[in-house]
Amino acid sequence: MGVRMNNTYWAELVGVLWADIQAGQNFPTARPLLAHYTSVTTLEKMLLTEEVWFSNPLYMNDWEELRFGMNAGANEFRSHKALIDACETAENHAALIASFDQLFNAFDSDHAMDTYVLCLTEHQSENNDGLLSMWRGYGANGGGVAVVFDSARLKFVENSPFIVGKVDYAGQPARLKWITDKIVSLAQTISKYEKTKENLHTAAYAWLERLKLFSLFTKHSGFSEEGEWRVVYLRDRDADRRFTSMLGYAITNRGVEPKMKLRIKELRTGQDDGLSLEALIERIILGPSISTFLATNSVRRMLELNGRVSMASKIVASSIPFRP
Repeated sequence: MGVRMNNTYWAELVGVLWADIQAGQNFPTARPLLAHYTSVTTLEKMLLTEEVWFSNPLYMNDWEELRFGMNAGANEFRSHKALIDACETAENHAALIASFDQLFNAFDSDHAMDTYVLCLTEHQSENNDGLLSMWRGYGANGGGVAVVFDSARLKFVENSPFIVGKVDYAGQPARLKWITDKIVSLAQTISKYEKTKENLHTAAYAWLERLKLFSLFTKHSGFSEEGEWRVVYLRDRDADRRFTSMLGYAITNRGVEPKMKLRIKELRTGQDDGLSLEALIERIILGPSISTFLATNSVRRMLELNGRVSMASKIVASSIPFRP
């Protein structure tokens, strides 16, 4: 991104802005089962192609959450008195805001379209029923499946364009307070260093990067029962463009939408041969609206006819007495 880093300065910015992530339950230390609620048709396509499709957050049900975080964080950054004071002169403050606007506009025009999210729900190992609210909201009103992934089987690579984390839930006042508190801490760091063009640009870059993660991994507290985790792909972090060939589209009932069609076998590290979707799937829960003996055996047959004989034993039927 053309940002020249003063290592000491950058380390302090990271400590100030990312401390709450480093101290929290981030993915390297927590490896839960994660369920993706979807339709049977999507499951069939997933198995046929060995692909998992990510959606653009602006097409998701909670797209306003992303917009709120980015816009509120940008507006507060441009006008907060603590930053004005930290910059010491109007010229320095103008330079800081110009750098931020340049970076913000570049993300908005060049990378926002190719930011993609896979939404999952933390799943308890003893649960073979799934969550009723998730069946209603995302699992075809009980007529779909919950594909349960074992995240412990994933390997993680430094500087990956994929970020995996647990969603934080908060009301709007709490989210605005988080933004304000972070900006005050950022201003305190800026005030301790020389106000060079490079240092001001670095501060603007750090704030935008942290703001993106805050916006992508924060939702209104009303959604808290979902226990959501997200896998996020950020194209601007895909320096060697390893995954850009997987960026595509899908035609849905809302028109044409950008999609990322992640080929699981290409998630390899070192000298290994890559992953398989079958190895990642711990079980498949059939929704309560179609959890009959006939439907369960039909899904098993679908797996067998698609060369997934070993997965047939992973099918379980939800026993929730729910009919739409």
